[in-house]
Amino acid sequence: MLSWLPKPLIGVLSIVLYTLNLLFCSILISLAGILKVVYRGGKGRQTFEKVGHNIAKIWACINDAIIWLTCKTTWEIDDPNQLSEQQWYLLISNHQSWADIVILEKVFVRKSPMLKFFLKKELRWVPLVGTSCWVLNFPFMQRHSKAAIERNPHLRKQDLETTKKACSLFQATPTTLINFVEGTRFTPQKHDLQQSPFQYLLKPKAGGTAFALAAMNGTLKELIDVTIIYHGKNVSAWDFACGKINKITVKFNVTPITSDLIGDYHDDEKFREHFQKWLNDLWVKKDKLIAEELQKNGH
Repeated sequence: MLSWLPKPLIGVLSIVLYTLNLLFCSILISLAGILKVVYRGGKGRQTFEKVGHNIAKIWACINDAIIWLTCKTTWEIDDPNQLSEQQWYLLISNHQSWADIVILEKVFVRKSPMLKFFLKKELRWVPLVGTSCWVLNFPFMQRHSKAAIERNPHLRKQDLETTKKACSLFQATPTTLINFVEGTRFTPQKHDLQQSPFQYLLKPKAGGTAFALAAMNGTLKELIDVTIIYHGKNVSAWDFACGKINKITVKFNVTPITSDLIGDYHDDEKFREHFQKWLNDLWVKKDKLIAEELQKNGH
């Protein structure tokens, strides 16, 4: 534990350690990617994809060790033993800080399948990071702009089919797909600009979640609804890196993804209203949970 060091120094050290870990593991995964290309056969490809996934788990475990070394934080985490690495999940969460990714990895590594995101197609060409995501079978997608879809509605279905194709590899490999439903990190300024009806959350964006479920075409079996609670006011990733956050609570519920949650969000008005109500009800409960946890701890 380095909590005796000045907080800014801990912050700088944390960022250096996280960066070195990312670079080191990205290089190893990229090397696995080269071998994945060389050995194009089914078994060879699967072997080096598995190697890449194991390296990604090591990356998450090293990050956890960095947290232990630099943060004197009290953790309150729901029991993740109800999860399985052999299941397919959609994970949705509130989003307050870039540290959310590290925290989710800490909670779910070796408890659920590897966490993955939808990525913009352009990120495929980013050195090391793009290669690593390709090796790990992250779904790269190319969605058209809202203006382009309004001019040509056919492009919406094209986006969905392209994403379904990118996600087809998940049918054979258990996966946890992450979606930060608010679409951006919470800040008081964004909260006020949105005139959000929630006290601690931004408005949920139902379209992205509905798109993810439709693109996965029934592959995702269960929903992990995660609530990350930082005990303090206006905390940031820098506060996390500096070890300034005294307590972090991670609550989650696991429920089946039922057939009524998969449909045509844009063209089926009845389904769209049903999905929006379902997601908004989740957010009402999440906002209440955050309020209760903060009040319980005197915030």
